[in-house]
Amino acid sequence: MSSKKKNADQLAIDTLRLLSVDMVEKAKSGHPGMPLGAAPFVYALWSKYLNISPSNPEWFNRDRFILSAGHGCALLYSLLHLSGFNLSMDDLKSFRQWGSKTPGHPEYGRTQGVEAATGPLGQGFAMGVGMAIAERTLAGCFNKPGFPIVDHYTYVVVSDGDLMEGIASEAASLAGTLKLGKLIYLYDDNDISIEGSSSLAFTENVRERFDAYGWHTQAIKDGNDIKAVQSAIAAAQKVHDKPSIIIITTRIGYGSPMEGDAAVHGEPLGWDAVRKTKEFFGFDPGKSFYVPREVTANFDALKKKWAKKEKEWIKLFEKYKEQYPKEGKLFEKYMTGHINRNLKPNLLPFKVEDGPIATRTASGKVMNQIELYMTEFLGGSADLAPSTKTLLKGHGSFGIAGMCERNLHFGVREHAMGAIVNGMALHGGIIPYSATFLAFSDYMRPSIRLAAIMQTHSIFIFTHDSIGLGEDGPTHQPVEQLSSLRMIPGLTVIRPADANETLSAWYYAIVNKLPVVLVFSRQNLPVLDSTKYNVFEGVEKGGYALNDEQKPEIILIATGSEVHPALAAAEKLKEKKIRARVVSMPSYEIFMKQPQAYRDAVIPPKNKKRLIIEAGSTSFWRGLAGDEGDVLGVDTFGASAPGKIVMEKYGFTVENVVAKALSLINN
Repeated sequence: MSSKKKNADQLAIDTLRLLSVDMVEKAKSGHPGMPLGAAPFVYALWSKYLNISPSNPEWFNRDRFILSAGHGCALLYSLLHLSGFNLSMDDLKSFRQWGSKTPGHPEYGRTQGVEAATGPLGQGFAMGVGMAIAERTLAGCFNKPGFPIVDHYTYVVVSDGDLMEGIASEAASLAGTLKLGKLIYLYDDNDISIEGSSSLAFTENVRERFDAYGWHTQAIKDGNDIKAVQSAIAAAQKVHDKPSIIIITTRIGYGSPMEGDAAVHGEPLGWDAVRKTKEFFGFDPGKSFYVPREVTANFDALKKKWAKKEKEWIKLFEKYKEQYPKEGKLFEKYMTGHINRNLKPNLLPFKVEDGPIATRTASGKVMNQIELYMTEFLGGSADLAPSTKTLLKGHGSFGIAGMCERNLHFGVREHAMGAIVNGMALHGGIIPYSATFLAFSDYMRPSIRLAAIMQTHSIFIFTHDSIGLGEDGPTHQPVEQLSSLRMIPGLTVIRPADANETLSAWYYAIVNKLPVVLVFSRQNLPVLDSTKYNVFEGVEKGGYALNDEQKPEIILIATGSEVHPALAAAEKLKEKKIRARVVSMPSYEIFMKQPQAYRDAVIPPKNKKRLIIEAGSTSFWRGLAGDEGDVLGVDTFGASAPGKIVMEKYGFTVENVVAKALSLINN
């Protein structure tokens, strides 16, 4: 059959399929199966319902589209190219090659039009929930009668593998609870996983599962029926109090000799199979990366439609600003992410005379100061707000008290919580945070890793930061987590020593717009005198000296709660006529970004006698300690007892720090 005899939609669908096949074949790696099967329903969404702006990809009221099944990215790249994003045919031909805009899985920030980095299955599913929460929040805060300035959908394409991941279950449950009606998922139900039929490990009734979550569900038996898909999307849009999932039965590798075979998931077809596939769709087998003129014209028409939608919104927003100037100005701040200049001078330092305070408690107080100036602050905890101290006072619970409330209740869903925070950050207009105990950061690690890859403004709060939390014992006492998180490239970890370092850490997390982990204590800690110590600047540089010892015989480097025994130990050493410099190191990552001259001034290279003190695993610090230094830490799991006793038993006492220091000096 000749491609010229097809209608415009079918011709566009088959062009998308074959562009994807050509990309994989040229790269000699990739996933052709999903694009061949899913192209019709993705095109059905893209061509009729999706509102985007290829000429202005950051248009705030655009629909968000996430390909959670990121292995099928050749299809997404083909769509982005034809739609007019900054992705050329040469970029398609460079699929999976060094430095290209078309990497093997979608990467946010590398490819224009990619809304989220996906590939680790289930992550896109949960990030979509975060985007829908952000949309619902901003709509609840800013929309006025006749002025729906925040009014868009989040669409996510998910696969069998996405739905198998536990993160998807967590996120789906919360989405149903929150009744996120602007969330529509298209499930590519092709019954194939890498090992074979998905029935080998996945036999549940997906529709009944999502019915139980409180979702609106529909099923389409033929994934090639784009009219049925479009009707289903229209029906989903009419359901305002439930998220929707449309279960679409497709054939993986449709039209190829390997149709329905698990091997087509992640292997090139091979030139002979490519030829047969193109013949099946009525295309010339001798042409690669071919786009018929009719398809170009089809997408040109879509570009005009999208441009019209954006212009209509711009006019609406201009009228909105005329009628609601205060709200309009605030919304522009949200869209651009500008930091309120009143924040820094109004962050009130803590006083020594107020007495010891846990850094988790100090964090809660600082958050409520920040909220007065950063009204886009939104987040919550994994059912631990009374312990993590992360409630924003004077605000109700999102989804219950209203849609412009600031306190999210994630439930005991740490993995989804991390990804949802990433989704809110990606959406924009929100400064999101999450909170749980540091030991449970392991549940969130894949999401934190993606935040670091994407460089989202995601703030991850972890309290109960060491064996010092005490009675809950080794299951809840983090040991290896601090070092593990520090090893994630692009992530900043800050463990403050007191309330004032906590205040400074929060300011850093707000203004730098990068993924930050804030680590806080359960136990009360003395307050560092902000008139004596240069705390604010010290935290901004990651590490700083707490005493002015110019010719130290030993350097005591500590983080978090361990800074205080280090300071006391320095005084004891002084009584013994031994000069010790104390360095607080709230953030190793920030410190290592400072100029070499600053780092050398804080920790002089000639001073080889160094004792690093942190109630966590020691291996991370060995390099900084050097051959003549040592690390006082914890390389076993903790124990259940009152926190003070546990810390003493593991050697975190002034006397033991002094003894360790003397041993180093005398060796």
